[in-house]
Order: sequence, then structure tokens, then C-alpha cells
Amino acid sequence: MAALLLQAVRTSLLGLRNVRLHKLRSGLTVLGIVFGVCSVISMLAIGEGASREVLDQIRALGSQNVIIRSLKPPQDPMASSSQARRGPGPPTAIDYGLRYADAERLAEVLPSVEIVVPIKAIDATLRHGANDAQAKVLGTVPWYPRSANLNVKRGRFISPLDMHRFANVCVLSESIARKLFYYREPLDQSIRIGTHAYRVIGVVEDPRGSTAGEAQNLPSELADVLVPLTTLRGYSGDLFFQVQTGGGRSEYVELHQLILKVATASDVLPTARIVESVLKAHHRAPDYEVIVPLRLLEQARRTQAIFSIVLGSIAAISLLVGGIGIMNIMLASVSERTREIGIRRALGARRRDILLQFLIECLILSVGGGLIGMGLGAAIPWFVTRFSHMPTVLTPTAFALAFAVSAIVGLVFGLYPARRAALMDPIEALRHE
Repeated sequence: MAALLLQAVRTSLLGLRNVRLHKLRSGLTVLGIVFGVCSVISMLAIGEGASREVLDQIRALGSQNVIIRSLKPPQDPMASSSQARRGPGPPTAIDYGLRYADAERLAEVLPSVEIVVPIKAIDATLRHGANDAQAKVLGTVPWYPRSANLNVKRGRFISPLDMHRFANVCVLSESIARKLFYYREPLDQSIRIGTHAYRVIGVVEDPRGSTAGEAQNLPSELADVLVPLTTLRGYSGDLFFQVQTGGGRSEYVELHQLILKVATASDVLPTARIVESVLKAHHRAPDYEVIVPLRLLEQARRTQAIFSIVLGSIAAISLLVGGIGIMNIMLASVSERTREIGIRRALGARRRDILLQFLIECLILSVGGGLIGMGLGAAIPWFVTRFSHMPTVLTPTAFALAFAVSAIVGLVFGLYPARRAALMDPIEALRHE
């Protein structure tokens, strides 16, 4: 055993010396492996980062939730004045979207639904002293955190008493709290939302994966500011006026979003189908959209699997090119070292010794290129995250896969040149000039 180990060490040192004798050729040979391994790790890191961001955004929506959004029907806005209007406003107001009656109706007919969360959303300017910020304000209910997995960092959330009293209280996200208060304590401070003053009673975590969510057209449940639904409705009502070029238009929307939290994940899809049937029966126009995060999660996982296959195919092609380069150089090396092979065979070297020598040289080239490629592959995602603020995730699986593939490439593409050298006739090899 010790003799075999010693022989392997000697053969490895001999192979390393032969590789170092032709530094430029060896360096150019391993470039294919370097770039192949580097591209594998970099693409997997970027793809994994983007995939996790989307999955985090979908999980933030809640795998046991069914989300319904108000959606403007695809029709001529001027034709909407003929619709039955539900509130005050000019005759030209566009009347669409979810109603308070929808929330009550769904709560009654769906026993699998634990809670129903109505949401009204507006865009407003926040002010505190000399600081201001544009923000999205959600009017919601005290049990909203149960549906959104909301984590209150400081203070408290909206209470039933706040709803009953139409209290001017608000809960800020961490990012908005920093914009308005920098690093001062925001609790019990006063801010202005539009023209009304609100007291800050809590601070919640920022939503995760918002950028990826927007890219995937996911609904944003977590806003910059949360206030009692009764308070927001009392101030802003249900009639909204949008300024446009050459004038403006009015829209009447009672609720912008409904969240239904289902008791078990197995009931989510059947509940979604019932929701679609109930809403279709009470809405003349398709002015709503039903979103099932569980369905989106499954679709995202399928997309990730396809993406991984595509990346694997690209990596296989890159490494195939690198392997062909190694085989080409090793065949040339066998031809150049024909006389050396003949002398070694004449001095007592066996065919397996010649085979092992050339295989080790191939492994040195492929594994060495793989290690360099792994270093570059780890550096590129860092630069991508640093300068483009794009999330990347380096996984041990990517490094293990890259290293294993580079070693396999060395073995597979080095086997033919090594076997050709081992099968060479020593007499003919000694005659070679």
C-alpha cells in the first residue's frame, strides 16, 4: 500500500513538472475549464438569488391566503357612466372594484376562511418637520398581521379601539421611519399624511423581495404606512380623483384588496374556485383579480427547475469545449513525447504507468482550471451584488458540482490520449525522431 502511494506521489510530481515545462500552453489550455466553471457558479448564484427573492415575496403573501384585487375593467372609461354607481360623485365617475358587501358575503359563505382582511390603499405625501416622503398608505384592520406574517419591531399595531374611535394613529415601515426621523425614536411622534395629523404607534419590518415582486407583478400587501380602515375611509371616502393631461377623472372604489386566510393549505385552491364563482355572480364586469400565492409558489418552483436545466446545459457546453481543448493539447503532447514514452517503456515502465502519468497531467489541468474558475465564480457575484444591488446566493452545491464536473472532464477527455500513449509500441517510439 505504501509503495503504491509513493508511486502515485512520484507520478503526480512528474506530471506537475511536465505541465510547468509549457506554462503558456498549459495556461491557454485551462482557460476553457476556467471560464466554464466560472460561468456555472456565477449563473447559478445570480439565478438562485433572483429565485429566492421571488419565492420570499410569494411566501410573504402567505401560502394559506387567497388575495383579491380590484381591477379596472377593460372598457372605454366614458362608457362607465352608465354603470350603477355606489357612492357620491360626478356622473362620469368610473365605478369598479371590490365592495364592502363582497367581504361580508365571502365571510358568510366560506367556512374554510379564518379571517377576511379588507384593505383600502392611497398614495400620499408624508411630512415630519422639514422631512417628507412619497408613500403608499394602507387602511386596514387589527387582524391584518395574521394574514401578512407582519412583524412589529417596536410599539404596537392597530387595535379594535382605534377602529371604533376612528383614531388618527399609524404604523410605519422601517424604511419610511428612517426617512422621516432618521435615527430618532418615531414612537408617539406626529406626522402628517396629506392634510391630516397622525400619531405613530408602531414600526414594522420592511417587506422582503419587493423588487422581485414588482417584476413578477405580485400584489404588494405591506405598505409604507398602515392606518385604521375606518379612519382612512372617513377622510378620503371611496371617490378618488386622478389628474391627467388635459383634465382628470373620478373613480369610485370601495376596497382595493381583500385577503382571505384559509384554515389549511389543502383548502386554498377549492376556496379560490368558490371565490371566483361568488364574485362572478355579483359583478357584471371583470373588475377584480384573484391571486393564489400557493399557485404562484408552485409555478415559481417549476420555473426555477427549468432555469436550472438551462443553466446546466449552458455549463455542459462550456465545459465540453474546455474538455475538447484539453484532449487536443494532450494528443499533441503525446506526439511530441513519443521518444520519451519509448525510453520509459524500455527502462521498465508498464503501460498502466504511462496511462496514469498522462491521466494525472490531464487532471492537473482540469482540476487546476476548476479551482481558478471557482475563485472567479465566487468573485463575480460579489461584484454584481456590490455594484448593481442585485441579490446573489453562493451555495455549496454549486462549488461541489463545479469541482466534480471539472475533475470528470479531465478524466473523460484525458482517457483517450493517455490510452493512446500507453498502447504505443516502444520500439517504434524509440525510432521516432
